[in-house]
Amino acid sequence: MQLTTQLIDDSGFVSPKAVADQFHTTIKEVAAFSGLSQDSVSKRDRVRSKATQKRLRDIVLILNKVKPWCGAPMQAFAWYRSEQLPGFGDLTAEDLVKRGMADAVLDYLSELTEGGFA
Repeated sequence: MQLTTQLIDDSGFVSPKAVADQFHTTIKEVAAFSGLSQDSVSKRDRVRSKATQKRLRDIVLILNKVKPWCGAPMQAFAWYRSEQLPGFGDLTAEDLVKRGMADAVLDYLSELTEGGFA
């Protein structure tokens, strides 16, 4: 099953609680690996903000893109947090997302998917 269908509802909303449950972690840890404040992922009005939702959606899209290569959601999550990306000064996808560069990670993954090189 696609992570997008598990973690993004029909209205496009990503629940930080669903993300935490999927990866056996806490809301506080979701804030840490997304680069968002704890309030952004725990207070209802902040969770629904465009900025918070974009960041969470980008993470889900990245994880969904690497899941076939990694084999399972937990391995994709481990990749997101620890695999250094050579085209980005050996920063991880997590580092790049925290810097607001999720689109660059998604473009990089699309390039790899289409047969490009890292």
